[in-house]
Amino acid sequence: MAGANGAELAIAAIRGGALGSLPCALLSADRVIEDSAAVRAAVKGPINLNFFCHRLIDDIDDSAWRSTLAPFYAEYGAGPPTTPPPVRAPFDEAMCEVIEQVRPAVVSFHFGLPSDALLARVRRAGSIILSSATTIAEARWLDERGVDAIIAQGWEAGGHAGRFLPADPAAQMGLIALVPQIVDAVSVPVIAAGGIADGRGIAAALTLGASAVQIGTAYLRTPESLIPRAHRAMLGSEAAEETRFTNLLTGGLARGLTNRLVAELGPINPAAPPFPYASAAASELRKAAEARGLVDFTPVWSGQAARLADELPAQTLTERLTADALARLASGSKIR
Repeated sequence: MAGANGAELAIAAIRGGALGSLPCALLSADRVIEDSAAVRAAVKGPINLNFFCHRLIDDIDDSAWRSTLAPFYAEYGAGPPTTPPPVRAPFDEAMCEVIEQVRPAVVSFHFGLPSDALLARVRRAGSIILSSATTIAEARWLDERGVDAIIAQGWEAGGHAGRFLPADPAAQMGLIALVPQIVDAVSVPVIAAGGIADGRGIAAALTLGASAVQIGTAYLRTPESLIPRAHRAMLGSEAAEETRFTNLLTGGLARGLTNRLVAELGPINPAAPPFPYASAAASELRKAAEARGLVDFTPVWSGQAARLADELPAQTLTERLTADALARLASGSKIR
């Protein structure tokens, strides 16, 4: 939830009884240390630091993408940036040093795992290690490398699909089929993620064999969320009933709502450079649109269950989700 979740949301979630998480892919090492300290000063409880494990490419050519965006540049009077803005950074030596200093209870990875050497250092720091799998093959791969738990990311999940082994994106499973098959295939606990936004979803995931659930989209409408007002408004409207995977915002496949860029260019465009480089050419367009209160070029990530989420403070939401799920499991009532 990079860009949407910060220390305030993590603090409120921990107060509600959840494992609070900080997304670190858009942060500097110093900022990760600062935010971690802010969480620990405000509340007692475990914290999770999340990192991406993608690979960066030297000398990326985004000329075709800039040409595709040319009509928007002309309309907004905002061309491509003269100096490329920072992109989402993969877990590296500097961030590993942060882990060794901060020693969070949990470290989670997206897009696989870092190098064996860095992973060993994270393990020596005492952190529980999680990573996401979109397929059974990815889950087995993670299990073989000794992760402590696997996040089963279903097709329904908002944001970037954590795919890291070759596979047809169209073949990704929904959560109800993915969770029990991963549970049967691996030796470690499984955490269900994707399409869960209320107590019914939590109870269903646990019934399928998950040991825990990971929830993102339901927290986007909390007052602690950092998303723009226009994104928040879309999540509370019928626009949230339709999400789709797009590569236009970052170059990687990610599920979100339909903004102007997706509507006019179509959700998938071959001119977009690979993740995470597509965002650079549109960065000035994004600034210009957001200055007008628009999210025409802003990632408006959302999972498929957004309409199930209530607009509540994060602590209250966490407590309600937990109470509802536990009541359903205790009573053995039908999930309805």
